[in-house]
Amino acid sequence: MLLVLTVQALACFTADSPVMLSLPPWYYCYLCAFSSGTSQGVEAVVRAGVGGTAELSCSLTPPSTGATTPNLFPLHVVEWVRLGYNVPILIKFGVYAPRVHPNYKGRVSLTRGASLLVEGLSLEDEGWFECRILLLDRTTDEFRNGTWTFLSITAPPVFIKTPPTFVEVLQGDSLTLSCGAHGNPRPTVIWNKDETPIEKHEKMAVLNGTLSLATVTRETSGMYKCQVSNSEGNLTHTTQLQVKGPPLIIIAPEDTTLNISQDAVLQCQAEAYPSNLTYEWWKQGQNVYHIEFLKTRVKILVDGTLLIPSLVPEDTGNYTCIPTNGLMTSPSASAHLKVKHPARVGRMPRETYLPTGMGGVIFCPVQAEPPMIFVNWTKDGNNLNLDNFPGWLVNAEGSVFIATANDNAVGMYTCTAYNSYGTMGQSEPTKVILQDPPSFSVSPRAEYLQEVGGELVIPCEADGDPSPNITWSKVGPIPRSPYTVLSNGSLLLKPLSKDHQGAWECLATNRVATVGTSPHAASSVSVSTGMNQANVSWEPGFDGGYTQKFTVWVKQTSRGKHEWGSISVPTSKSHLLVTGLLAGTSYQFSVLSQNKLGSGPFSEITSVRTQGHLVLSLVTSLPTLNPPLFLSANRTVLGIVLQWYPPESQATLLTGYVLQARRDRGQWVILNSAVKANQSELLVLMSRSNKLLSEPSESVNVNTTG
Repeated sequence: MLLVLTVQALACFTADSPVMLSLPPWYYCYLCAFSSGTSQGVEAVVRAGVGGTAELSCSLTPPSTGATTPNLFPLHVVEWVRLGYNVPILIKFGVYAPRVHPNYKGRVSLTRGASLLVEGLSLEDEGWFECRILLLDRTTDEFRNGTWTFLSITAPPVFIKTPPTFVEVLQGDSLTLSCGAHGNPRPTVIWNKDETPIEKHEKMAVLNGTLSLATVTRETSGMYKCQVSNSEGNLTHTTQLQVKGPPLIIIAPEDTTLNISQDAVLQCQAEAYPSNLTYEWWKQGQNVYHIEFLKTRVKILVDGTLLIPSLVPEDTGNYTCIPTNGLMTSPSASAHLKVKHPARVGRMPRETYLPTGMGGVIFCPVQAEPPMIFVNWTKDGNNLNLDNFPGWLVNAEGSVFIATANDNAVGMYTCTAYNSYGTMGQSEPTKVILQDPPSFSVSPRAEYLQEVGGELVIPCEADGDPSPNITWSKVGPIPRSPYTVLSNGSLLLKPLSKDHQGAWECLATNRVATVGTSPHAASSVSVSTGMNQANVSWEPGFDGGYTQKFTVWVKQTSRGKHEWGSISVPTSKSHLLVTGLLAGTSYQFSVLSQNKLGSGPFSEITSVRTQGHLVLSLVTSLPTLNPPLFLSANRTVLGIVLQWYPPESQATLLTGYVLQARRDRGQWVILNSAVKANQSELLVLMSRSNKLLSEPSESVNVNTTG
């Protein structure tokens, strides 16, 4: 009998090999032989919580076949299987101890016959289970299967991943806070900041329990809570986030106005993390502890407040508060402190140098708040009366301006300033000394032409007392090519390059004045004509460093070189309408530039012709007059005697002559008075027939110097 059972067991194991448990050989055989049967349902779902106990029902009630048996519970095998497991989790045969799967060791047992009791439940126990019962006292194969029962394990949330309880991050960096939990049902994750749910934000996002911040700012600091919950419970994890960054000024200093000798209090408070704050105060870009008149008086309090006791006028200025904690760029806030005081005069120079023959200023360095009202000056101990010195005046700053410095300016001067608070007294005296301003002994030409690659030396020499210093500069962009100023003041361009092309200026400087060059010639002179007028325009040249003005010169092309007339151009204009021209007549135009140092070269001469009369018949019908002939001037003890001959073969009745004159290069005017002394005048005579005038005669020069 035993031999047969053993053979059956081996045959069964070899064919199917479903189980590897330490059971008697015949037990294996029966399990294999009766592996199929009919189902009898009991329960579909059993619910239990983690850590608890669950009972999966399975009945041992005998089948109702009507047959009688001496044993209500015949010999049988109980087997519990779980979906997904290759071997049963429990097998019980008769009185033998049950065989249990290692994962359920000590946690499963049979109760009330065939029901399965599972203790110490975990989420991993959730799944489908089936009870199988094999009755061994039947002559026929009979294996009773229960329906599949689902064991549902419910569990409150349990954190499996949480961020640190305290996080520091540098301002501007990114940040990720991860939070995850197990539980059944699956927990939901909600993030809150300072008790407020975090909504969707362009710089803050929550995905699968992870909170991401693209750029951390100061406002990101706060208390963050990760809340996980399901039907079985909820948990909360808190993270304190601190953003490290530079201080933030919460109380900035304010502009303050106080009287002299009062105490100043300039507030400045900041907050920061880390909070190791220190404060610096600066005045006009310099640390207050490095300023001689402030460093022993000022005090910076722990909260950043700046104290300045017993204010003096020098305390006026801009003060800047700079809190720092050593991170990133420190902020700053500024305020202006104004100290009101009687007007006073600062440090006067012991000597004041004025350029002989030029304008100069005797400075009075006034300090006044409220502003100065007036300044009194003394010269050589007496009140300075400006009425005695033509061209002298006290300007808005309280300094004496002298149009032309001469020996009258030499002396000892003091000034006393006043405002609505009064005065703090008279200044120290300054001695005015005349010295010669620079004057050019050798000036550069207006224009130089030279080939690229060559060498060009442009001379520039000046005299003065003290000897002036010569400097050169290029007008416009600084040249990339090298240039040298020689010891004699000349400009050396070697090798000459296109980069050197343009306007250059020579400056002669000493302690009394700086003298530049005269302006360069105007260019691109353009003339558009009408019948009796011409519109002249041009491009101004380099101004020599001073404001320049222009004069338009004009003459008939047929006249001699001495016949040029000039017309002044309004300041800042580069065009002029010239009127009073003859129709159908050729004219020449040129433009002269001038500044305070003198005249520059004339522009290129432009020749044009005015438009003729539109009606030719009218032109031909007009009578013509010839000018007088052989005009001469002779000086006698009684004056100048002008002599001339009448025009030849004059068809029109001659009624008289018109005498015109101009002073130097001025405009022509009708002479109606005697010629003044010390003036040179150019005279010209025209024939006259009623209102008809001839062309001018040749002119003569008359010099009345005497």
